[in-house]
Amino acid sequence: MQVALTAAGRNLGAVENPFSPKAYLVRYWNKEVRNDAEKPSFLLSKASPLTAVDSAAFAKLASQNGLSSKLPEFCASANLLCFSDLGQSLEKHDKDSTFTGYAAKNFTNYGTDRLAGVDSFKNYSIDENLPVDSFRRYSHDSVNHKDQFTNYASGGNVVDESFNSYAGGATSGAGEFKKYADSVNVPNLRFNSYSDDSNGRAQSFTSYTENGNAGDQSFTSYSKNGNGAPNEFTGYGTSSNVVGSGFTGYGETGNGANDKFNNYGKDMNNPVNRFKSYGDGGNAAVETFTSYRDKANVGEDSFQSYAKNSNGEKINFANYGKSFNVGFDKFTGYGKGAQGQSIGFKIYGVNNSFSDYAKKESVSFKSYTKASSGKGTRMAASGSLVKRWVEPGKFFRESMLKKGVVMPMPDIQDKMPKRSFLPRTISSKLPFATSKIAELKQIFHADDNSTMEKIILDALQECERAPSAGETKRCVGSAEDMIDFATTVLGRNVVVRSTENVNGAKHNVMIGSVKGINGGKVTQSVSCHQSLFPYLLYYCHSVPKVRVYEADLLDPLSKAKINHGVAICHLDTSAWSPTHGSFMALGSGPGQIEVCHWIFQNDMTWAIAD
Repeated sequence: MQVALTAAGRNLGAVENPFSPKAYLVRYWNKEVRNDAEKPSFLLSKASPLTAVDSAAFAKLASQNGLSSKLPEFCASANLLCFSDLGQSLEKHDKDSTFTGYAAKNFTNYGTDRLAGVDSFKNYSIDENLPVDSFRRYSHDSVNHKDQFTNYASGGNVVDESFNSYAGGATSGAGEFKKYADSVNVPNLRFNSYSDDSNGRAQSFTSYTENGNAGDQSFTSYSKNGNGAPNEFTGYGTSSNVVGSGFTGYGETGNGANDKFNNYGKDMNNPVNRFKSYGDGGNAAVETFTSYRDKANVGEDSFQSYAKNSNGEKINFANYGKSFNVGFDKFTGYGKGAQGQSIGFKIYGVNNSFSDYAKKESVSFKSYTKASSGKGTRMAASGSLVKRWVEPGKFFRESMLKKGVVMPMPDIQDKMPKRSFLPRTISSKLPFATSKIAELKQIFHADDNSTMEKIILDALQECERAPSAGETKRCVGSAEDMIDFATTVLGRNVVVRSTENVNGAKHNVMIGSVKGINGGKVTQSVSCHQSLFPYLLYYCHSVPKVRVYEADLLDPLSKAKINHGVAICHLDTSAWSPTHGSFMALGSGPGQIEVCHWIFQNDMTWAIAD
């Protein structure tokens, strides 16, 4: 028998099998939440789409540690985040090729031993949710072969690209990466032995991972043993958020290389860049870092054995770290054993350590900024830094929540891949701990050092982090677990809210009618934020001493209602970091002001019902 499920008299959709995960969730809500408020359709919509039969079958597999054998079926049926398993390819291609609109392909040995020719990848994997592309030994040993990657993986979400031995042993030719992985969320890009042993091959990275979020790029043995290969990184990581780049063995023992890093990491938030053995043993190389990490926020750079044992190398750091906030740079063994080397640092920033720096008489420091003692040690955020790094409207004061006020609305759109909760009958049978990472990798087919391994490990580490002072936290992978946590903290008379839609995002909005939850009194809430994980996972935590508001959001010109926003104001910020973005935006410090923000799409906040 099938029954139609309703919420407060409103039909929830299609007729549900009473044993389906969604039907069970509705019954669980009715049992655990003690009020007549309308059931939250946005929460119920995240219930597992599995049928009752499939749910029981996959739960049995999970209990037997057998989900890995049925992972593609499990991921498709349960609406999970999983990567395709790419097989090996031994194909070789001799003709010029144009790839438009391709995605999730394996280009192994493609272009190997090619003489001249052009391959063009335009709009490749654009706007894909989970592109997984492999370019292994691409253009290996080719002569004068030109590869063009234009708008590659632009707008993608959780991109995984592998360029192993790309152009290794190539002679002449060029590789162009324009707007590569632009605006990607969580890019993981690996260039291992890229252009290794190549001769005179030019590589150009223009707007590489620009506007990316939380990505990780690895350039291992890039241009190692290369001869006269000019490499140019223009706008690399510009305006990206928390990007880690590793240049290990970059240009090692290279001859006459010419590398340019223009606007590298400019306006980034918390970039981490590692240059290990960069240019080690190189001859007459020229490296230029122009506006490197200019206006970046926090961040850490490590130059270990940079240009060690090189001859006649010339390095220029112009405006390195200018106007950036905090940050720490380490130069260990930099230029050690080098001969005829010339290094220039112009307008170099604070907090930098030069250990075992060789031939200091050949080093020029101009306008080097040293950190002062006392209260002035931390650099104040400049106006341009605030403007670029804290999106307008992301944080605001409580006084802004008044009818008629016009204010910018930040980008509240959910950037995470669309996923569903697992039924608790399945999630409770899966391992969830860093000590069980090997089992999780086996279940979700995550290779060592893969994107999926990093996704899983990052989420587990955040969930296992000790709570802050006064915080109660829990990561939940089922809607039932979320209900349990919220009712444990707040009691059973609760309501959960989220901003209605994304209308008005990245534009000015006018505040319409405003309602303070619990009469606008200081209260406690439970906020839940998405975490990136194979199944839908939320990081939920109790937030004491807050005020929660609902507000109609209007178009400033027509005055028509376009959205219904939910905002939370944190009244006690004394435990927050001095470098928190809210203080950069609002110009204050911990414990001195309250800080408000909107609840973003698919995030939610729980409070005691009025």
